[in-house]
Amino acid sequence: MADPHAHDRLIASLGAELAPVRRLRPPWLRTLGWLAVVAAIALALFAHYGTAPMLARWAGAPELGWAGIGAALTTVAAAWAAFALGVPGRRAAWAWLPLPPALLWIGASGLGCLRDWIAPATNVASAPEAGGCLFFIIGFSVPLSALLLVLLRRACPLRPVLTAVMVGLASAAASASLLEIFHAFDAAATDLAMHALAVAVVIGANAALGGRLLAPEARRAS
Repeated sequence: MADPHAHDRLIASLGAELAPVRRLRPPWLRTLGWLAVVAAIALALFAHYGTAPMLARWAGAPELGWAGIGAALTTVAAAWAAFALGVPGRRAAWAWLPLPPALLWIGASGLGCLRDWIAPATNVASAPEAGGCLFFIIGFSVPLSALLLVLLRRACPLRPVLTAVMVGLASAAASASLLEIFHAFDAAATDLAMHALAVAVVIGANAALGGRLLAPEARRAS
C-alpha cells in the first residue's frame, strides 16, 4: 500500500534544498549605482583638469555642449535600458530608450563639420591625436562594460545580445562623456570618425562577448 504521506515528504525535502534568492533592486536604482562609478571618475578628471576649458569650448561652440549633454543622457538611458532588459518579462522596446539622446549626440557632433572656424580652446586633431581619443574611449569602456556585465549576470536577460548592445552603448557614451571634460579638439571629420569607430568597436565587442556571458547557458555553467 502506498504511503499517503510520501508526496508531502517529497515536497518538504525538495523545499529544504532550495537556497534563498535575494531580490534584485529596481533597474533605476541599479543604474544609479553604476552611474556613481562613472561620476567618481568624472570628479577625478574635473579635479585634475578643471571645468574652464570645457566651458570655454561649449560657450564658443554651443553644439559641442549639446553633443556632450547628448552623450551623457545616452549613458543614462542605455544603462537603464540594459538593467530593464535584464528583468524577465520586460519588453524589447526598452532598447529604444537611448535613441533620442543618441540622435542629439550624433547630430550635434556632426554640426561641427559645418563650421568654417575653429571652436575656442581647441585645435583640429591630427591622426595620432584622434587615435588617442579612440584608445581613451575603448580603454575606459572595458572596465565600465565589465562592471555592467557583472551586475547583469545576477539578473536573467532573456535577450542577452540586445542587453549586451545596451551595455556597449552605455559604456561607450560614458567614456565619450568623460573625454569631453578635457577634449581639446574640435569636431572635425578625423576626430569624429575615430569617435564613431571607438563606439562601434565597443558595441560590437559587447554584442559578441557580452552576449555570450549573459546567455542562460553561460550563467548555468558558472
